[in-house]
Amino acid sequence: MSDRIKLRVATVSLAGCFGCHTSFLDIDERLFELIEHVDFDRSPLTDIKHCGPCDIGLVEGGVCNAENVHVLREFRKNCKTLVALGACAINGGLPAQRNHLNVQDILRDVYHGGCSLDRARAGVPNDPELPLLLEKVHPIREIVEVDYFLQGCPPSGDAIWDFLSDLIAGRVPHLPYGLRHFD
Repeated sequence: MSDRIKLRVATVSLAGCFGCHTSFLDIDERLFELIEHVDFDRSPLTDIKHCGPCDIGLVEGGVCNAENVHVLREFRKNCKTLVALGACAINGGLPAQRNHLNVQDILRDVYHGGCSLDRARAGVPNDPELPLLLEKVHPIREIVEVDYFLQGCPPSGDAIWDFLSDLIAGRVPHLPYGLRHFD
């Protein structure tokens, strides 16, 4: 076993489709090499719900509700280096398509205008357990400071691997042209 200290890596998903985490898993057998260099904190791989002190934090998804704001601020506070992973974290992505619409109109149309099996119970949910929706979906840089941006929808497993490899080695990440994409 190496005497080298492992870096701590955490990941979180906010308002998005979980595609960036799926791409993260697309590094396939390189995960075994990765765990020789890092320990995972909060991540779907660990099922840890709260982030402790970490070297690298990867955030996928935009910010669409009060809970996302809270989670993101706590995550930033605990991560030395924060990476916006994918289009939703970088610019709001697909969830931000609602930004030109009025949230109250959307909720009213969805909960009052749609087909309901029980018309007497139809209505916009009003439960304190549900997070308060923001008027707009925000990229994470509008809420916290971001150190790096890895574009793509989602970025490929190879792009994530190269990007993380550079960070772990203490290098500024540089992706070859063939791994950069904006779709």
